[in-house]
Amino acid sequence: MAKPNYSFEKRQRELAKQKKKDEKDAKKRAEREAAKAGSAPADAPATDAGE
Repeated sequence: MAKPNYSFEKRQRELAKQKKKDEKDAKKRAEREAAKAGSAPADAPATDAGE
């Protein structure tokens, strides 16, 4: 019987965890940018009027 390769399994779990984290970060970043883009036009006139 072949010996299990625990290093490979661990690496695969780590890669899956990192991929999930990256996807979550990308989703959060997209939501933040969407909120920022939505509020930017409201903020822009206030900064122009203050100058």
